[in-house]
Amino acid sequence: MPQSLSATAAAPAGPSLIRTLARRNEVALLVSLLVVIAFFSFASDTFFTTRNLTNVLGQAALPMIAGVGVAIVFISGEVDVSIGSLVAAIAIPLITIMNGTESFALGVVGALALGLVIGVVNGYLAAYLGINSLIVTLGTLFVLRGGVYLYTGQKAISDDVMLESFFQLGNGRLLNTIPYPAVIAIVLLLAFAYLLRHRPFGRQIYAVGGNPEVARLAGYNVRRVKFIGFIISALLATIAGILLASRLGSAVHVAGLGFE
Repeated sequence: MPQSLSATAAAPAGPSLIRTLARRNEVALLVSLLVVIAFFSFASDTFFTTRNLTNVLGQAALPMIAGVGVAIVFISGEVDVSIGSLVAAIAIPLITIMNGTESFALGVVGALALGLVIGVVNGYLAAYLGINSLIVTLGTLFVLRGGVYLYTGQKAISDDVMLESFFQLGNGRLLNTIPYPAVIAIVLLLAFAYLLRHRPFGRQIYAVGGNPEVARLAGYNVRRVKFIGFIISALLATIAGILLASRLGSAVHVAGLGFE
């Protein structure tokens, strides 16, 4: 018996770790990503360069930020397809307020206020009134996109004051290499990964999404958890919209198309 125990303890952990990783869905996504990178690296001489990779990273950061919020809504058992239209809509108060006040901070406050309102509306209708979240957010998608088209006349609203702080937010680079949107995306991704895995609210989100009735019997406020999830989704989409408006230097009516 002692020999078998020592043999077990001495067995390498490598194969067990490999089997554990192989069972995770993320591994297949990572392998697919590496295959795509390898293919385009051979297909184009300019793909696997620092300049191109950092540009791609900066562009991918925007849907990543919005995707974190959507993931929280999905984990809680609901759906949010309105984020693309919200990305376009929040650029209007952002640019308009900045043009009128020459204040980047006030523009951001206006954008966040609109995002908060949309999150509250989506969350209240879906979580407290019990309307199907797909129907709610699909309606929000069309209302916001239609409002943007009407307000802008399908023409871009340019950033007339051209504040350096606003430009640098979406176009600047940390250490002249990593785009600021990518830095923000990574920080938010790590923060919410920690929230979901190690904080009580994260466990509540998983419990509510897994079985709302069991979560309710366990003492969780199911409606409140889903309501907060919609607010988080809207605010993260707002951040993505602010960064996109900074990169474009304007409020564009077709911004955010396909985000959902």
